[in-house]
Amino acid sequence: MKTPDGIQSGRVQKAPENFLDRDGISTVIAESKAGRRNFIRSAFAAAAAGAAAPMALAQSNPVPIEGGDPNILNLPEHATGLGQGVAANNGYGVPSKFESNVQRRQSPGLTQTTQASVSFAPLQSLFGIVTPSGLHFERHHQGWWDIDPSKHRFMINGMVKTPKVFTMDEIMRLPSVSRFHFIECGANTAVEWGNVAVPTVQYTHGMVSCSEFTGVPLITLLEIAGADLKNGKFVLAEGGDGSSMTRTIPMSLILSGEVLVAYGQNGEMLRPENGYPLRLIVPGIQGVSWVKYLRRVEVGDKPYAAKDEAVHYMDLMPDGQHRQYTNIQECKSVVTTPSGG
Repeated sequence: MKTPDGIQSGRVQKAPENFLDRDGISTVIAESKAGRRNFIRSAFAAAAAGAAAPMALAQSNPVPIEGGDPNILNLPEHATGLGQGVAANNGYGVPSKFESNVQRRQSPGLTQTTQASVSFAPLQSLFGIVTPSGLHFERHHQGWWDIDPSKHRFMINGMVKTPKVFTMDEIMRLPSVSRFHFIECGANTAVEWGNVAVPTVQYTHGMVSCSEFTGVPLITLLEIAGADLKNGKFVLAEGGDGSSMTRTIPMSLILSGEVLVAYGQNGEMLRPENGYPLRLIVPGIQGVSWVKYLRRVEVGDKPYAAKDEAVHYMDLMPDGQHRQYTNIQECKSVVTTPSGG
């Protein structure tokens, strides 16, 4: 739209973030199984084109070129009426209804079940470095659980003088630290390898998030158990969900004090889908090592060759060999806005 002076006016329109209906998703899943990438690209493109016009109207309220702006001349309801009272929404604040399109989303056809799948964070709609807890990306291997913290236990065994079992209350009484850390799934941006057209950066790079985590340095807990920090070169971190997620962590990372046994995220307790009540925080290491529902750490003198490091989550190297025990998450960058549309 142009003003009488010929100046282009308006604003950048948000990308159509959720344009596939149930039938469309089913079609994309079926075609992806058949390996028809061209169809997937055209399906996304067609759906985006069909949704663009109504989305643009819904997301904008342009200033008229001539006459007065009714949004100024006419008093809105919120200027003349009584608003809602305190402690609404059951006492927990929620986003505006006008931001309902900002949400975690699955990629159509990515996995067979939602319990072993990924939801992507809406990077194109976020500001700053902190990801709201409710928009933090998810990666589950057997679904998420809401575990009773009063029944949850954390064990330390292996090369220690005194094997220990901690309750949540005992852990939360120890001196804590709060730090900002990002977490990224090792499969982030993998969709670009398949050259599949997707609508926004959410689907290409959305398996990354950043939060302020609060917890106890793992080294503190190991020292309480009398861990052999000289001969113990590795620890095995074990999760409490049915997938038995286990990962080897080098002791060198733990000795630095960076690795946390965390219970807090962004000023409150962890969300269930992010490991409540206890999660391992391993800065700079790919997300699979950030074991959720953490129940045990074992100190050992060699890597443990767990399934999720010796069979899965390996890197294919240029010479055709596979690198096990991938740890360091290398840098990436992407423009988050404008995105898609």
